[in-house]
Amino acid sequence: MTDVIVGLDAGGTKLGVRVDTLDGSRIADVSLPAEDWSASPAGSAARWLADRIRRVVPKGARVLAVGVGAQGCDTVEHCRELEHEFELLGYPATVVNDAELLVPAAGIERGIGVIAGTGSIAVGRDAAGEALFSGGWGWVIGDEGGAPAIVRDATIAALLARDEGLPDDGLLNALQLAFGVSSAPALARAVNDTPTAENWGPRAIAVFAAADAGSARAGRVIDRSAQRLAALVDQLVRRGAVADAVVAAGSVIANQPRLFSALSARITRAHPALAVVLLDDAPVSGGIELARRRATG
Repeated sequence: MTDVIVGLDAGGTKLGVRVDTLDGSRIADVSLPAEDWSASPAGSAARWLADRIRRVVPKGARVLAVGVGAQGCDTVEHCRELEHEFELLGYPATVVNDAELLVPAAGIERGIGVIAGTGSIAVGRDAAGEALFSGGWGWVIGDEGGAPAIVRDATIAALLARDEGLPDDGLLNALQLAFGVSSAPALARAVNDTPTAENWGPRAIAVFAAADAGSARAGRVIDRSAQRLAALVDQLVRRGAVADAVVAAGSVIANQPRLFSALSARITRAHPALAVVLLDDAPVSGGIELARRRATG
């Protein structure tokens, strides 16, 4: 029987699953759809994840421990509840918010993780080891720097400029093309009628393209997104987060250098002692590290 450890990264659109032996040999590394993932209720969430574990772990292998980063697990109590549900299913587990995978994934002991992907959140720990969260309130009212929120904010900026009678600087046209419409009212309907991450998020690339093409409005949307992400770090530091570095990851921050550069510059100005790192491995590697720590005590 082969003993394995499992890392899980449950995000808004996909689930990363990595299976290793204790000596680091890779057994499996896959990405599964996760549009129906929800961290609540904890029992259902644990069963959903356990089903995916069984799909990926080879038959006959014994799972020694699981390290889970879960989007939507936004309090210590919720994470502990999910751990308990895993234990009931026979899986010793360490569960954290998905942003907390970033620091161990980067090989850093003390840090703040910032995710900007489907959503956005920052997570750190204080001197007593208690988790601290900032952001993560969802793309309808928050999650600045995440793909859906960037599209939301860009649409607002473009339509407000139109109401002011200002000429389009490229942002409005870029959004209309992205949504497949030909007028501002049609754009508003396309955004409002389906306020989902699946509808908004994929259009974020159009905002960055507009900024690169010279749209000042798109550039300001991106700069404000970086400002809000940096503010999450500021809030955690003020609340006692202990960190040597900020580790950033997520589909937007990883694929849009403009956003990462703006975020890095703001953090460096405010907190010169903090290194700012863009994660160069999949966050699920942090889940493997948590599972290894759990398995080896």
